[in-house]
Amino acid sequence: MRFQAGWRCASIILIGLLAACGAQDAAQSEAMDYGGASAPAPMADAAAPAPGGQEFLAYEHSAGISLEPGQIQPRLRDAQAACNDGRFGACVVLNLSQQGGDHPGASLGMRIAPGGVEPMIALASAGAELGHRSTHAEDLAVVVRDNALAAQRLRNERARLQEFQARRDLAVADMIALSQRLAETDAALEAIEQQAAQHRRRIDTQLLTINFQASRSQEGRNEIVLAVRDFGATLATGTAWTIRAAAFLLPMLVALAFLLVLLRRWRRRRGVARSTGQG
Repeated sequence: MRFQAGWRCASIILIGLLAACGAQDAAQSEAMDYGGASAPAPMADAAAPAPGGQEFLAYEHSAGISLEPGQIQPRLRDAQAACNDGRFGACVVLNLSQQGGDHPGASLGMRIAPGGVEPMIALASAGAELGHRSTHAEDLAVVVRDNALAAQRLRNERARLQEFQARRDLAVADMIALSQRLAETDAALEAIEQQAAQHRRRIDTQLLTINFQASRSQEGRNEIVLAVRDFGATLATGTAWTIRAAAFLLPMLVALAFLLVLLRRWRRRRGVARSTGQG
């Protein structure tokens, strides 16, 4: 009986492995797209972009806007409200930072629908200076294809395992082995589906970061104001350093003066000795 139970357990494990192999072959032969089926590219063309690969681009945009300091906070609130209200399409604020003081600025990061990128930048830069603008795209076609193949392979494997699990002639050990294998397959499939959802989110929406900063003319005026404001502190610091330098050099000056006095006395004595010898 133990031999038969062990043989059945080994058979179930072997069947599970065969199911996985069969699922992999079936996945490679089926057509798969991002969420369903599309024909996998041949191995020789694995590095080449698939047809319609432009649909799998993840875009990231960055824009720098120069404003008067008093306009930074209102403009930041307007852009944030436009995103939260979905004024230019689906939009989610990801991060927001503000900086005050002598060098005011702010930053707003969001994930927005592709059609809302330009209107959002236009809103944020209306009547201001658009300092810089950059766009970066990452091609996710190969990653999406590989992820879809792996997901389909796991679905096929799970279906085969569920078919074996539905049999009523299985021993307890066989059921335990099947349940364990099925749980591992479900966990792997869930992880891949989460990755697929993240990829789809990066493709369907685009990352936009808007940086607000004070204009250069305002920065120049700020520097003058800072210099005037810090005049007293700068004067005190300079005076303190002058006193420290004088205290450091004073012993050297005293020693140098003493040496000069000795040198003069020596020269006088030498001159007197010469005049006496000549006389």
